[in-house]
Amino acid sequence: MNPEFWHKRWQEKRTGFNQSAVNPLLTEYIDHLDLAAGSRIFVPLCGKSIDMVWLAAQGYDVVGVELVETAVQEFFAEQNIQPTISQHKENPDIKCYQGQLKNEVLGQPSAQTITLWVADIFALTATDIGTIDAVYDKAALIALPADMRPDYSEQIRKVSDNAPQLLITLDYDQSKKEGPPFSINGEQLQQYYGSHYQLCELASEPASIGSAPDLKVTEHIWLLK
Repeated sequence: MNPEFWHKRWQEKRTGFNQSAVNPLLTEYIDHLDLAAGSRIFVPLCGKSIDMVWLAAQGYDVVGVELVETAVQEFFAEQNIQPTISQHKENPDIKCYQGQLKNEVLGQPSAQTITLWVADIFALTATDIGTIDAVYDKAALIALPADMRPDYSEQIRKVSDNAPQLLITLDYDQSKKEGPPFSINGEQLQQYYGSHYQLCELASEPASIGSAPDLKVTEHIWLLK
């Protein structure tokens, strides 16, 4: 799977992974991360997820990374945020968009910062991203084929300094559908993260994939600490 795959998906508007509502598993289980107000949450392969808006509304700063610049531009436009845009000092292929939700949107006296990097996630460093207090991975790990996941999990560990994670996976019969999203079971997740994290499954529930509505799918949410 190469960058052109995702650029084509966005060009063709085949972005069913962008949900119209905040993920209910996030809202129900975010407290398990035990985060203080103002904590910075990293959202890898973020697209234009409205989950980021919800996280900011809870008083957290959000840092995302997205390969496709169109997605980042659409996110800020749809949220009526005028971002500042800066170029990476050493890599011309990397940009940083940064803005704040307006106070009236948050309903709070101060706004939270949303920082979205336009970059290949493997090109970023912990220095670029800054201190991370937690990772919210809803659609990143399941978007990657098996041969990329070990390197991805290692990169997430490095850039977040082993920050705790709230991670969502899907489990289904992979022989009945080509990913993404890909099916990932608990044993595979243990292989990717078990050497550095304690894994706890918080919940599972029936789910669906838009491109395969008749497929039996289970959505799982995990706490990695």
